[in-house]
Amino acid sequence: MELVLRTGRPEDAAECGRICYAAFSGIALEHGFASDIPGAEVAAGMFATLLDHPGFYCVVAELDGRLVGSNFLDERSPVVGVGPITVDPVVQNGGVGRRLMDDVMRRAAERRAPGVRLLQSGYHSRSFALYAGLGFEFRETVACVQGPPIGGTVDGYEVRPATDADLAACNALCRRVHGTDRAGELADALRAGTARVSEHGGRITGYATDLSFFAHAVGESTEDIRALIAGAPAFGGPGILVPASNSALLRWCLRNGLKVQQLMSLMTTGLYSEPAGAYLPSVLY
Repeated sequence: MELVLRTGRPEDAAECGRICYAAFSGIALEHGFASDIPGAEVAAGMFATLLDHPGFYCVVAELDGRLVGSNFLDERSPVVGVGPITVDPVVQNGGVGRRLMDDVMRRAAERRAPGVRLLQSGYHSRSFALYAGLGFEFRETVACVQGPPIGGTVDGYEVRPATDADLAACNALCRRVHGTDRAGELADALRAGTARVSEHGGRITGYATDLSFFAHAVGESTEDIRALIAGAPAFGGPGILVPASNSALLRWCLRNGLKVQQLMSLMTTGLYSEPAGAYLPSVLY
């Protein structure tokens, strides 16, 4: 049987969603974890958004004309993020995932992306081995935490909705902390109305595109991230992603009622600098 790769199309959303839910829920159940994806319809809605977004590259795999997997590359910012990558459980461990990863790595190289990043579930050793074999380096253990909103404020820090006028300051902050900005993601969050900033001493010292699994946050200090988390009305999806190396932030989250759902690995190739500040990654990076 011949495996063929092609560009994803909007009409692939439903089948990609079915495969995504089957793959993620199957692997999670096998290891005793809850699925990151609550259902096939939710997954299909997510894929419909990604397939219609000009900032995402999508490749799908077909085996004898039947769709059996997909992979995405978030190209909204200079450093690109991989995922979600999913393979139909019927054909898993047959090399489909490797072909899908090879394709997005080729795409990143063609675009001369300075770096490629991803997060993978710590319990999924096969995917860790795949990415390590492709040259990805482990950078950080990240705790996915979820729970009721914390509420309250952090002394000296004001949190408010972000506006278009904040874009330049937020991008400059991200460059200081990470060495690159995530302008495309931030612009999307501003349009969606989910972006927030924290201010300290009369200037912007932190921002979040949202407080959710698919969003990221950047701050000059842990206090900025604490303020953003404390002011969030909810934590979207499976939860927010807290770097385990930021022990003070993780302990504060646990003391305030959030619980660790799973541990994930941040992996990178190419450009990477140790963050010069505090941050929360998204599930893409």
